[in-house]
Amino acid sequence: MGIFEYLGVLISVIMGLGITHLAVGASKLVQNRGQCKPYLAHSLWSVAVLLYILIVWWGMYWWSKHVDWRSYEYLFITAYALALFFMSALLYPYDMDKDIDVEAYFFKQRRWFFSTLFVAWLLDIPETLLKGDGGLRDVPADYFIYVAIMMSISIVGFVSENRRVHLALPIIWIVSTFVIIGQTTMSVIAN
Repeated sequence: MGIFEYLGVLISVIMGLGITHLAVGASKLVQNRGQCKPYLAHSLWSVAVLLYILIVWWGMYWWSKHVDWRSYEYLFITAYALALFFMSALLYPYDMDKDIDVEAYFFKQRRWFFSTLFVAWLLDIPETLLKGDGGLRDVPADYFIYVAIMMSISIVGFVSENRRVHLALPIIWIVSTFVIIGQTTMSVIAN
């Protein structure tokens, strides 16, 4: 087992727990669909966070070419994975009531959620630049536009209580993300 594989186990477990939490939360909503009150923006954010985790896990493969690991790099990447898990945990309570009002819960947690989303993007910038500086990947020119959009979404979500705005934010996030990931294939990462 190489260093990357060894270090990647913990990162994969953390991200896997985030995915598991999203799946369990969503399945509880489906199981209790007659009693709970779902909220479309929350459902879209669940999809967005799942997509975010999967994309970051996919992009972590670039680190497989990195040879000279420093402890700060590993701790940094672990912090990034923890931020993604924390976002998942904020979308669904561990002890979810069968009659949960998801919209009320989402707005109760929204400042924590969008703060964590902002922090995740703050972590993404140096993580991406480290890969670029280390020759592990090319950083696309429009990456910084994408990050600016993502951080703006975080700020607007933190500040706004408008339900229409909160419905638009995950849609903008998902569309922007599909535009940026359409530029990268696994074969590009693997080479």
